[in-house]
Amino acid sequence: MPAASQIRALIVDDQSSIRQILANSMAEIGFVNVAQRKDGKEALQYLTQNPTHLVISDFNMPEMDGLQLLKAVRANAATQKVAFIILTSEASKDLVQEAIKSGVNNFLAKPYTVAKLREVLEKVFGPIK
Repeated sequence: MPAASQIRALIVDDQSSIRQILANSMAEIGFVNVAQRKDGKEALQYLTQNPTHLVISDFNMPEMDGLQLLKAVRANAATQKVAFIILTSEASKDLVQEAIKSGVNNFLAKPYTVAKLREVLEKVFGPIK
């Protein structure tokens, strides 16, 4: 049972308000190590320099979208084991299938509750204390 305080996470979304809401939700669960980046390009740079256990990324972003980021994370030996959750308000069936094929661990639909966030996280990590 991992402790939320021990999981290093990265939130990736081009909207700062969404990043902050998600960071606040994660803090309610007990996360203390949560970084934020505005797009996949910045996120990938961060991931290559900072050990991270979890990425929660939006699908649609400038520079590098969530699916491109997922593929880049899975292609890099240093990051390929990082848990990856896609945050989405609506995604086409093709995008979802491509994400699954590319190794996504789970999806979190917007809008969400803290309870739903915890449920999705626990499907990836098991019970979180």
